[in-house]
Amino acid sequence: MENKDYKYLIQDFSNVYIGGKTTYADLMDDDDVSFKLRTIIAHYILQEVDRDTTIENHIFFMEKDSMSYMVYKKMKALFKLNVFLPNGAGRNKPGYTIKEYSIDDIIDSEELQSKKNEIFLNEVRLKKLAIMGIVV
Repeated sequence: MENKDYKYLIQDFSNVYIGGKTTYADLMDDDDVSFKLRTIIAHYILQEVDRDTTIENHIFFMEKDSMSYMVYKKMKALFKLNVFLPNGAGRNKPGYTIKEYSIDDIIDSEELQSKKNEIFLNEVRLKKLAIMGIVV
């Protein structure tokens, strides 16, 4: 049986929520993904990465001059990450806390880049209006 934890796509009126373990192949094969989002993935993102790449693996190896970076920035993507903090976010004991980061925050942060093996991506939130504004 395939593990489906953190592999989902949920939409509300203004956002698209994608689970962090979802691969680009899952998105391309899912009928619930809009044609526009599939076209953006095929035209821009899959030119740089393999279909079987998870979003979680992709974001930490992205460069600022890549097309994927520009697309995620244009879609106003927010990434909900589980980040390990030595002080436990004020609880005075080590633990994980959930924070939302933009793609700029992730790429520019040396701390996040150095801890990429300890960080877990819960979810990606994309703005539907921003998706519709991308010309393909």
